[in-house]
Amino acid sequence: MQEQATALVMAGKRSGTLDPLAAAANVSQKSVVPVAGKPMIEHVIAALAACKRIGAIRIVAHEADEIRAIPLVGRLEREGRLSFRAGAFNLVDSVFSGAEGAAFPLVITTADNCLVTPEGYAEFVEKCLAARADAAAALARKEDVMAADPEGQKKFYEFSDGGYSNCNTYWIGNEGALSAAEIMRSGGQFVKYPGRIAKAFGVLNLARFYFGWGDKDRLFAQISRRFGYKLAPIVLSNGEYAIDVDEPRSHRITEKLLAARTA
Repeated sequence: MQEQATALVMAGKRSGTLDPLAAAANVSQKSVVPVAGKPMIEHVIAALAACKRIGAIRIVAHEADEIRAIPLVGRLEREGRLSFRAGAFNLVDSVFSGAEGAAFPLVITTADNCLVTPEGYAEFVEKCLAARADAAAALARKEDVMAADPEGQKKFYEFSDGGYSNCNTYWIGNEGALSAAEIMRSGGQFVKYPGRIAKAFGVLNLARFYFGWGDKDRLFAQISRRFGYKLAPIVLSNGEYAIDVDEPRSHRITEKLLAARTA
């Protein structure tokens, strides 16, 4: 039997604030905002459930009932394949909550990753296993992202071997490597907030990252030495995987791309 990963779907709420997309859709949390006629998290759960490389699915949420009411989610929970874990105050502690008692390896994804397919998750798991990664981050090539959404993202991680975008999908290969989740404590968005790289990776790596010195594999090797675990950049084949639903424009492009798949 092929090795499987446990999926953690991060579906929490920002403390004390209602997401603008949720407010516009008259729902209490972003994860159930309709996208192409379905709650956005339903797209993610359907892809994970159909992926041969994913075993158990855990939804990490502050308010489970609204998500549990989705028929697919309820059915998978009754079948014992899906369960809920309580969201914490911040992203990293929510990951720790979701990981407690889970079978490793873990694939961490987000409720707004509506465009990742079962094949995309399988590709990520297989490449992480092949790389023997303790921890990993999914990336998409700049040219692939621009082909999917020419008017979208303008900032990319620039390395000597090209530009890349984060796909908000991560790998934790073993319990010891959970410490690598500290990278996400500031919420990611390293391109927008370069100071976060210095906090997570060190000032020298900030300089390499910011000025594009060296290729991504060399930078990840440097980071791996700093953390004591092998961190790997995993490049996925589809630029759509880097597009998540964050605001009205990305909501529109996601619906457009989903419609194109079914046309």
